[in-house]
Amino acid sequence: MMTELPLEQVRTLLAVVDEGTFDAAAAALHVTPSAVSQRIKALEQRTGRVLLQRTKPVRPTESGTVLVRFARQLARLERDAWGELGLDGTGEPTRVSVAVNADSLATWFLPALARVADLCFELHREDEDHTAALLREGLVMAAVTSSPDPVPGCAVRPLGRMRYLPVAAPEFVADRLAGRPPAQALARAPVVVFDRKDDFQDGFARRLGHASAGPFRHQVPTSEGFLDAVAAGLGWGMVPEAQAGPLLERGRLTVLVPGEHMDVALYWQQWKLDSPALAALADAVTAAAARARCRSAR
Repeated sequence: MMTELPLEQVRTLLAVVDEGTFDAAAAALHVTPSAVSQRIKALEQRTGRVLLQRTKPVRPTESGTVLVRFARQLARLERDAWGELGLDGTGEPTRVSVAVNADSLATWFLPALARVADLCFELHREDEDHTAALLREGLVMAAVTSSPDPVPGCAVRPLGRMRYLPVAAPEFVADRLAGRPPAQALARAPVVVFDRKDDFQDGFARRLGHASAGPFRHQVPTSEGFLDAVAAGLGWGMVPEAQAGPLLERGRLTVLVPGEHMDVALYWQQWKLDSPALAALADAVTAAAARARCRSAR
């Protein structure tokens, strides 16, 4: 029974995945392509699994993804250890990769990063329903996600709930929605969506008793652009309360169905490592969510 994973082979696997080809990994590791190929073959024999799809670029298999995540976690621990020993002579800042949804990024998340000193952040913007996949693949160390179920090897903290309001420009309401029941009106009116994966507006239409929002859809793939599109009268949409509030006060937006809203529970998931960098970031993110008055997760 194998009880060890040769670290040289595991690091080589990570280099191949990150660089995309065996030749590029060889250049990064300062070894020959033949040595890279032999290390990968030896690791596959040791694990009894195919670890890489030999495509261009190379992609990890499901088993390979597990080892890639392990390699990234190992590198994080190694850098933390060198830093605590005062022996990190590379001069490079500590880097932390994080996946976060666009609305959190546009509202409450960035102030959290500003409170963590001496870290360099690599942010991946993705829908909160899909950020956990980046954690699972080992592409990020932490994520704001809508899933309370921990990714293997990760710890979870509740952050609260972001409230979304169904809003539109007053002129849009007068022209497109006035005099009709809300479900019927929204089923026919133009709607703003983030991208093709965005079914949030459809979910609200279903809540009102209709199968989905209308087929006339504007795709606006940024949180700020989404808000501007709705305020400009392109269509209606679900906007975070924190973003909609100032425009509601100034009369540039109106709530389509008073009293109706949708809440999205958010969670912080991160690698379950004893890493000072990740611990400091988790504390800052949790505090920022609380300051933003995210509603208590239930």
